[in-house]
Amino acid sequence: MSRRNFLEIAVSQPLSQIRAEFPVCEDFFLNLRIENIDWSLTLLNALDKVDKEVINEFGLDREMIFREFVAFLDAFGHVSATAAEIKSLTVIGGHDKSGNAEIDSFCVAVGEIICIVGPTGAGKSRLLGDIECLADGDTPTGRRILIDGEMVSDQRRFDMEGKLVAQLSQNMNFVMDLTVEEFLRMHAGSRFIDDAEDSIKRCFECANQLTGEKFMMDTRVTQLSGGQSRALMIADTACMSSSPIVLIDEIENAGIDRRQAIRLLARKEKIVFVSTHDPLLALSGDRRIVIKNGGVVSVIETSESEKRCLDEIEKLDTTLFRLRSCLRNGGIIDMDMLKG
Repeated sequence: MSRRNFLEIAVSQPLSQIRAEFPVCEDFFLNLRIENIDWSLTLLNALDKVDKEVINEFGLDREMIFREFVAFLDAFGHVSATAAEIKSLTVIGGHDKSGNAEIDSFCVAVGEIICIVGPTGAGKSRLLGDIECLADGDTPTGRRILIDGEMVSDQRRFDMEGKLVAQLSQNMNFVMDLTVEEFLRMHAGSRFIDDAEDSIKRCFECANQLTGEKFMMDTRVTQLSGGQSRALMIADTACMSSSPIVLIDEIENAGIDRRQAIRLLARKEKIVFVSTHDPLLALSGDRRIVIKNGGVVSVIETSESEKRCLDEIEKLDTTLFRLRSCLRNGGIIDMDMLKG
């Protein structure tokens, strides 16, 4: 549908009719804190009845809101909740920071968990960035990313509607002062999810399983801790996002059940890349990519002997978790706590 079509719709159709066809438009008014709009009227007529102080809060006027609404529909009115289906992702090697060639290529299949390891500053985030933008030799590393063995067209590469890649960064900062329920409902609506109520409930329950400190549906997202915010976004990505490729940057500092988070994402038929310094996570993946001086030097498959080491690593991790919990609750640490 063209921009001109959306312009005609905004001029002629009552908002109730637009909402029925494009539920995402509710988010537009929610973001502007316009809560009591008359849905039976056309947009311009409805704005005439809105308190002018509300309209002016964001430095807008009636005509500007109208134009922004048309642009909003143009950007989000085409969104489909249908997941992009892919089978594999291939990284064609480029070069390291010194210009030396890195590993030729490696391929990752849907359902795999791939960990990225290396010293601080080695280039782990750069690899995630190359995957996120589906690099075509146009980044500092010269890498190229193939989907199902083929180069990605520019149209698909920069298409925000059917976005192939979802990234969860180290910092999760919310700018809209919504409740958790409003936030999840907005995401469900914008993705046209059929079973929205069930998805919202599952996402909320999942997030609370991942975080150490529970939160409520009416908790405002700006009040969530860093760990709670990360848990909410991981649950949102697993339960609502159609992106088949998920990138996670250093989840170990998020204050959440990181192994459960990774397993949750992997069960959703996604390719998961995790940048980590955590041996528990690194050995939980199917393979790990080793980066030095900005280049991929090897891809190691997790061996059976390494998997057997996980039992002991988990015991150590459990002990550390118990010590952290003791400190947070004002307790005193003694030698008995180190014995498991």
